[in-house]
Amino acid sequence: MPRLFTALEIPRDAALSLSLLRGGLPGARWVDVENYHLTLRFIGDVEGHVADEIANALDRVRRPAFSLTLSGVGAFGQKKPHAVWAGVAASPDLYALQGEIERICQRLGLAPDPRKFTPHVTLARLKNTSPHEVAAYLSARGNFAAVPFRVGRFVLMSARESIGGGPYIVEEAWPLMRAEPARSASLSASASEASRIVR
Repeated sequence: MPRLFTALEIPRDAALSLSLLRGGLPGARWVDVENYHLTLRFIGDVEGHVADEIANALDRVRRPAFSLTLSGVGAFGQKKPHAVWAGVAASPDLYALQGEIERICQRLGLAPDPRKFTPHVTLARLKNTSPHEVAAYLSARGNFAAVPFRVGRFVLMSARESIGGGPYIVEEAWPLMRAEPARSASLSASASEASRIVR
């Protein structure tokens, strides 16, 4: 059974910006550009009927589309670093979406995720890389920021048995709602135009 998780895809332009962070770190196994993603909720190995229940429940998520900016870099594992990642600028919409997915998973009987949600895109997994080498890598790239991109959907991904870092397959996708203000703004614009005509 493949491992499942919900995620946001990284569009091409942002992925190209991330790819410029590759290199310069001994012992790093870099994630392929096409496998970049931002995990929202790790689900793990579940039976087929449970996967179907999760997919059906996620179909009821009604959240607005939003803008996201990849910004900054960091590492997991202070004394024994095991991954480097790119971070995300503060986004209430991202946390709201992740929180709803977490609640859905718990309602379906999945154990709460023990780790605090730290939005990130994994760049590389590390083996025998010293904290000093990681610190040097991070300080040289600390001012990283990509152009903001629009998040228009979230997906259910599967990871096949591998050493990590992909390949990942999108199993299902759910669109986020278009923001309403644009429509109301155009309505108010046409209303003001109508009032000008009346005058």
